[in-house]
Amino acid sequence: MLDDQLKTQLGAYLERVTQPFELVASLDDSETSRDMRSLLETVQSLRSDKITLRLDGADARKPSFSVQRTGTDSQLRFAGLPLGHEFTSLVLALLWTGGHPPKVEQDVIDQVKALDGDYQFEVYMSLTCHNCPDVVQALSLMAVLNPRVKTTVIEGGAFQQEVNDREIMAVPMVFLNGEMFHSGHTTLEEIVAKLDTGAAARDAAKLSAKDPYEVLIVGGGPAGAAAAVYAARKGIRTGVAAERFGGQVNDTLGIENYISIVETDGPKFAANLEAHVRAYDVDIMNLQRADKLVPATEPGGLVEVHLANGGVLKSRTVILSTGARWRNVNVPGEAEYRNKGVAYCPHCDGPLFKGKRVSVIGGGNSGVEAAIDLAGIVSHVTLVEFADQLKADAVLVRKLLSLPNVTVHTNAQTTEITGAEGKVNGLRYKDRATGAEHLVALEGVFVQIGLVPNTEWLKGTVELSKYGEIIVDARGQTSVPGVFAAGDATTTPYKQIVIAAGEGAKAALSAFDHLIRSPAPVAA
Repeated sequence: MLDDQLKTQLGAYLERVTQPFELVASLDDSETSRDMRSLLETVQSLRSDKITLRLDGADARKPSFSVQRTGTDSQLRFAGLPLGHEFTSLVLALLWTGGHPPKVEQDVIDQVKALDGDYQFEVYMSLTCHNCPDVVQALSLMAVLNPRVKTTVIEGGAFQQEVNDREIMAVPMVFLNGEMFHSGHTTLEEIVAKLDTGAAARDAAKLSAKDPYEVLIVGGGPAGAAAAVYAARKGIRTGVAAERFGGQVNDTLGIENYISIVETDGPKFAANLEAHVRAYDVDIMNLQRADKLVPATEPGGLVEVHLANGGVLKSRTVILSTGARWRNVNVPGEAEYRNKGVAYCPHCDGPLFKGKRVSVIGGGNSGVEAAIDLAGIVSHVTLVEFADQLKADAVLVRKLLSLPNVTVHTNAQTTEITGAEGKVNGLRYKDRATGAEHLVALEGVFVQIGLVPNTEWLKGTVELSKYGEIIVDARGQTSVPGVFAAGDATTTPYKQIVIAAGEGAKAALSAFDHLIRSPAPVAA
């Protein structure tokens, strides 16, 4: 199952195991079971003094195996082979179970250990999903830390009938005690916050007690990270309040146009952004959503950022880098069938539509790339574009048009996503030239039509364009003195990672220039 190089790397990791644990496999006569046995035998052989392998498991899900520390009641199970993107999840599960400490803040670990209740998690993932590992690893760690948390990780491709029976059409999909708990990307901190109802109030009080910053950045994507690095390098007190560090980059698979990095992926790029910021003296406040901006009342005064949990942060200057989110097509059926055939991440959810018919709405780069990727998995792709021609780069269009199982409709307006029995079964569109209505029978619709700036909370405070973008000048200054903005949330054209990073750096330099030219700070 593993080549020599991977065995060598895994063996080096397993040297960090300090506490004994056992792997208990529940197998059948399938090829996947034979592969699982081979994988587990390899793992056991690499650290036989600490790892015991049993093949007498009797779990109903076969093939599967549990990972359990000797002498504890912890329960973590993998159903199907955790390879592909999930191999790292397996390695971490082995290390954590074997006593190696996780790289998680101690207060979060304490929160997990203190959870009072019985939690049976089931998380469905696919091996090509780049959002799934974060969710799998969070729930795995919870099972290792708290014996009242039971986690089963299920590879959807190995349990297709179960996926169909539970009508799972998007991953990651998490069930808690048999009921749907969460769909899509989430983090350990977010999961714990949903379970620990008193966490928000404690967090708000802690945030409100913080001293004022000289630069406070709202948003942790490429623009926010660049702003944080540039501000911190000036030696001034810098904070970052982010709803999800890395922002939408976390949902991007391939990145091949960031200069000096030939190729990487979104989650890795986001992790590197955070690591770079943490290399400086920056106060990172993750999982914090801003919902109000209060400008300073006098020169030298403090700008306030009110958070959704009730906390209030103060700063002499603020940089808004809240980014953007996927735009909805806003037709009947989209909301009703979200995660029941309507999806937004082809890399995450595409494998769930293997052999089925799907549509992609959108003819820009993201839409055409999605159609190309999906064409290698599904039986047929229908791409629907509102404009009279595809807007993607020529190289992508040529590739798309060369594929035999792709149909392209331009000048086509999507009017409805249809469904029956709780699942998508078709897409209606109107030919804008003739007015003729068409219905395409299919099982999945992937929406790829651009972005909406995350600026609703700023209406009435800073000047916005008719598209909701923050209006900025050449220096990143907004209509409010001391408040700057950068990235996809602004009127700066071309929503690209490299541009957002440059704009973030510029906003930080402008904020610093504003500080040195402003009156001495007024006491809070």
